[in-house]
Amino acid sequence: MGSKIKLLSSIEDVIKKNNIQGETFADLFAGTGCVGDYFKDRYNVISNDFLYFSYVLNMAKLKYGRTPKFKKIERKIGCNIFDWLNKMNFTPDDKFFFYNNYTPIGDRMFFTESNGIKIDGIRLKIEELFTTDEINENEYYFLLASMMDSLTRVSNTSGTYEAFFKFWDSRAGKEFELQPLEINEVDLYGKNTVYNRDTNELVREITGDIAYIDPPYTVTQYVSAYHMFETLTKYDAPAIKGVGGKRGRDGQNSLYAQRTKAKLIFEDLFRQIKFEHVLISYSNQGLVPLEELCELASHFAVDGEVQINHYDYQEYQNHRSSNKRNGKGLNEVIIYFKKDMKINKSPINYSGSKDTLLPEILKALPAQIDTFVDVMGGAFNVGANVTATRKVVYNEINPYIYELVSWVLGEDKTKIIKDIENKIASCGLEKGGKEQYEALRSLYNEKQNPLELYVLHMYAFQNMIRFNGSHKFNTPIGVAGYSEDIKQRILNFKCKAPEVELINGDYVNLKWETYPPETVFYFDPPYFITSAAYNDGKRGMKGWGLNEEIELLSILKQLDSLGYKFILSNVIKHKDKENTLLMQWIEENGYKIIEVGVSGWRYAKNEVLIINY
Repeated sequence: MGSKIKLLSSIEDVIKKNNIQGETFADLFAGTGCVGDYFKDRYNVISNDFLYFSYVLNMAKLKYGRTPKFKKIERKIGCNIFDWLNKMNFTPDDKFFFYNNYTPIGDRMFFTESNGIKIDGIRLKIEELFTTDEINENEYYFLLASMMDSLTRVSNTSGTYEAFFKFWDSRAGKEFELQPLEINEVDLYGKNTVYNRDTNELVREITGDIAYIDPPYTVTQYVSAYHMFETLTKYDAPAIKGVGGKRGRDGQNSLYAQRTKAKLIFEDLFRQIKFEHVLISYSNQGLVPLEELCELASHFAVDGEVQINHYDYQEYQNHRSSNKRNGKGLNEVIIYFKKDMKINKSPINYSGSKDTLLPEILKALPAQIDTFVDVMGGAFNVGANVTATRKVVYNEINPYIYELVSWVLGEDKTKIIKDIENKIASCGLEKGGKEQYEALRSLYNEKQNPLELYVLHMYAFQNMIRFNGSHKFNTPIGVAGYSEDIKQRILNFKCKAPEVELINGDYVNLKWETYPPETVFYFDPPYFITSAAYNDGKRGMKGWGLNEEIELLSILKQLDSLGYKFILSNVIKHKDKENTLLMQWIEENGYKIIEVGVSGWRYAKNEVLIINY
């Protein structure tokens, strides 16, 4: 069920039609492994599925290009290993799990008694051969995969293992025979990798060129439909129950197959995936309506462009399948989009900016973000790069920084570049040109407009934007200046959310309760145990001391009680100091700490995120 054998040429068509290039192909919901097996001679394949039996199938198909030779064991036994195993006779005992539970001996009719004995006997023999090093890992997985494939030829079912026929189907009367799994016999393009992980967790750790997504998109849980394969491959004698003799799901219910969670988990996947080209197999009968899924994907696509490719496809049916869908025919599609992975670094160089830590911050984001509030926005590196599905809110207390952000976002970018270059030329500015720089600084302090402040900050010492107690810009000249990099940052800077709201005010005055439930608040305050020009409280701005730290922690606790998610950037230890107040608050409330790396080149700080989700 869900196999894409008949869609392989269609997947290839989408790749060719869009001239998709690359060396890495990820099959993120790999199932039977037919997609990776098809492409393994053209790409380095990354395969993943959270079910163990799928991991076994993909190990058998992808780690090597051809069927194993079984040289060591066949040299010992003097014949083909499949013939040898099939000719063995076995005497059942209490270790024969299939015989004791899935045949009439166990009051179930999945297999005949004789086949149950052979299934258990061969499975136990394979395990023995592996533990005694008579077969290697590749041969072991190939034999287990072959067992699964052979099992389907004698199963007394309609295809899945949720129930058995109450009569003996002709297929079930055949004798179980272990036959080699058919694989695509080719030379591998490179080294393939096979994972047995939750896809949404794995995509936070891997990168590549092409990602193929074939998630469950109906209510059927594969862990239930194919519990028999999971038990066969693990052979762990699980506790089973019910007429179907199903094993416990061990928390392996897919959220993609849950009507209330499917769209949320898709959003998380689209947000976190780090592959340039994304292909999704889907249908008009998915739990998330096709139009909604494409609209969601558009938020994460380059220029919002999403392509839908339609294909005729024969639908698999089981006892809960399509005949209950108002007669609506299946329309199978392949959705394609280019993922917007670009980080738009703010053109404003401002103390405490998180541009270098952005990848780790983005990785820590929750699954669903309707609105993202960058509470202490600064240069707006974080909020501008978060894909909220509705809008992002920028708040900044410093009016001069707020004006710069408003100016860069609101003005035509080519006009900004022209105005900057004209100002530099008219003032005769150059790197280290102290006299011209100070003349412009005096001119700015008379009228204070964002263009002149921006030009000044490019030439200022360490690009610092600093004012005295009278709100006069007073940073001395540095050694930097205007550059092609700054020009490109201005041209590229934009928000990834469809809407942006800019606020200039103290964060404590934000009306928290007015934001929708799926709002995420990001806080990047001055760090209590460090010092900087913007938190010393001596330059006409709001400083940051113990009272402000206590106030912040109180507001965060309030947000938590209101059901909102928050992210707090901070430093717990720095040099010989430790923020014991913050640490105690985290422990008392059970919040999570994520280490995100080191910031600052002169006074390096080990940054952390504190989250409440």
